[in-house]
Amino acid sequence: MKQAFLSLLRVLFLFACTFNVWGQNTANDFPNRPMRFVVGFPAGSSTDIVSRMLAQRMSERFGQPFIVEQKVGGGGSIANDFVAKSAPDGLNMVLLTGGHPSSAAMIKKLPYDPVKDFGMISTIVTYPMVISVAKESAIKSLTEMIAMAKAKPGLLSFSSSGAGSLHHLLGEWVSIEAGINMLHVPFKGGAPAIMELLGGRTDVMIETATFTFSQIKGGKIRALAVSSEARSPFAPDVPTVSEILPNIEFSSWLGVAVSPGTPKSIVDKLNHEIRIILDSSEIKQKFSDFGGAPTPSSPEEMRARIDREIIRWKKVVDIKRIERQ
Repeated sequence: MKQAFLSLLRVLFLFACTFNVWGQNTANDFPNRPMRFVVGFPAGSSTDIVSRMLAQRMSERFGQPFIVEQKVGGGGSIANDFVAKSAPDGLNMVLLTGGHPSSAAMIKKLPYDPVKDFGMISTIVTYPMVISVAKESAIKSLTEMIAMAKAKPGLLSFSSSGAGSLHHLLGEWVSIEAGINMLHVPFKGGAPAIMELLGGRTDVMIETATFTFSQIKGGKIRALAVSSEARSPFAPDVPTVSEILPNIEFSSWLGVAVSPGTPKSIVDKLNHEIRIILDSSEIKQKFSDFGGAPTPSSPEEMRARIDREIIRWKKVVDIKRIERQ
């Protein structure tokens, strides 16, 4: 009996050693085949642009071709699902967005678990959301917007890129904290939303800095507030939402994920290379051009961010009694 037990221990020890060596070799050999970024949003979107930017730099660093493949639809869920169910080899990547947690809060049944079914690598960039009005609007500040909404409950309108979107839920969060009730008007993207704002058919627009800052620079719209913790260096005169509503601090983001079960050695190698890429002056400048800032993180920090935001958006959905899809 003792001999059999010792034999079992030897087998387990050899297996552990073999597994450890295999994990090291996996990292040392990675990548030995072409890699791929799967993009769930249309060409020209911020997700597409950043995916292609990263693909080019990672191809240069890894010495392997890097394919960018569009799998558009479902608010990014088609691309997410593809990567979630791909082989755990780190060769297929996707950029999760700030809308990933809000989708988890709004959609009753996703084809994947928004946390467990992904191997988080690192956040890439963060950028604020912007509350803005048309240049000619009588609303000059966030305080005035809140006062007007209180004076006309349910009549002051705000636009978003769709019902249940991150933009929509942020607007509802503002309403909760300010004790107001605004009329939500959903659109399919920022382009139609800004046309309605400029046409005077909606009062307020909530959009990403990546879309809004160029419109502000062009003199078409006026920002009332940014949602980030601190004022944006690209719009230092624009106050933060938290200066008026202290509980609201939020930045949207993009972050790299692979399939679950990808060996830690590969995850660590990808994280290391991404940090080097994000530290380059060229990437910093490209991100600043659309109001973003490189924001590398550990896999654990990225996962904690998603967990935290899912809880927050579910609370907003429950309080405002928004119908889940």
